[in-house]
Amino acid sequence: MDGVTAGWVARAAGAELALGDPDAPGPRRGAFDSRECGPGDLFFGMRGARVDGGALAPEALAAGAWGVVVEPGHAERAVHNAPEGASVLVVPDGLVALWDLARAWRRELGCKVVGVTGSTGKTSTKDILAAILAPHRTTHASPQNRNTGVGLPITILEADRGVEAMVLEMGMRGEGQIAKLAAIAEPDVGVIVSVGPVHLELLGTVERVAAAKAELIRDLPEHGACVVPAGEPLLDAHLRDDLDTVTFGPGGEAMLLAFDTAADGRGGVAEIECRGERIVLELPYSEPYNLLNTLAAVAAAQLLGVRPNGVVDVAFSSLRGEIVELAGGVTVVNDCYNANPMSMRAALHHLAESPAERRLALLGTMGELGSAAPLFHREIGEEAARLGIDVLITVGEEAVGYAAGYAGETYAVATPEEAAAVLEEIALPGDRVLIKGSRSVGLERVLA
Repeated sequence: MDGVTAGWVARAAGAELALGDPDAPGPRRGAFDSRECGPGDLFFGMRGARVDGGALAPEALAAGAWGVVVEPGHAERAVHNAPEGASVLVVPDGLVALWDLARAWRRELGCKVVGVTGSTGKTSTKDILAAILAPHRTTHASPQNRNTGVGLPITILEADRGVEAMVLEMGMRGEGQIAKLAAIAEPDVGVIVSVGPVHLELLGTVERVAAAKAELIRDLPEHGACVVPAGEPLLDAHLRDDLDTVTFGPGGEAMLLAFDTAADGRGGVAEIECRGERIVLELPYSEPYNLLNTLAAVAAAQLLGVRPNGVVDVAFSSLRGEIVELAGGVTVVNDCYNANPMSMRAALHHLAESPAERRLALLGTMGELGSAAPLFHREIGEEAARLGIDVLITVGEEAVGYAAGYAGETYAVATPEEAAAVLEEIALPGDRVLIKGSRSVGLERVLA
């Protein structure tokens, strides 16, 4: 946060500057993990479900933090432990102070902001959009999937003065959460990548999922812009006449005209039309779902006045479609960050279309599906059978439901470690293995 003072930070955060020089230069960035604090960091001591971060303020100060934000019960101890030159800011609520400071810094930067959400594909779309914008605009984006009420404002506070475009991922598990993130980020463009059966345990119906995602559309500024999937009836009631709305996908304004796959199958050249403009991109991926995500990213870039072109040098967030070559000629697609019925189907289709001697699906439970979970798991098993997947390995109790719809070679295990042992035993040269499941299953341990 270069160019601001400690006094500016205190005012923006709604804080009392209990210790420190109000005219001193402000912090470099915000932080919420005392173990990762260092010089220039402003530590936010927030109350969590298990830990009261305010109690860790002395630890952050000892690590050289610029200062700390604490609630009144921790103020005296923080001041007592603060080294010379450090600042202590006291606020009624640490989380609200983080939100207020991030919003103030976003306004100070004055850059264009794109908010990206969706039931599936939002992280990859964020990564692709940031890569498309980077050659044309100084761009700052959410790292990995930092998309919560803590992660998003911390991302904003990491942006340097001079940033021209910010791409922020917005996640949600219930109603009102996208609205809170939009109030912090104040996006100029909103992107909804997809709407599907996720978080049903909390929201109950896909219609309520759509409404929760559409809070992003509702809270865009007058004459802002949004990007939505073409022909998505669940969003129709939420669209606004005063927004510049671009649809993407088959039948949309941003559509894929052609894709020439590279010889190694790991990329290719995409010819895209967006609102009558022909765009040619060289992509390092070929998955159909990421080509669809690319259309959403191209539409968002065009709304920012950028004409995408050339090589898209994207580094996807970890555990999302990573290709791992194992000894013995086995190829693994490590896509285990998360899973829902939409992303699971897309991953299985890509597996079925990929060249291989055999195709193995190592699938963990899909979480937060509520009472519909058995049906969704069975349907995914049926899909794997229709696609001709050769072997199914299920991980976890609920994942056994996949096998109910699948009649081929099946192995059921309880843990990722057991799945690794089965894979080591049955995998053959030329096999291609998809690893996918909800984050709670911990399938990254299969390759550990």
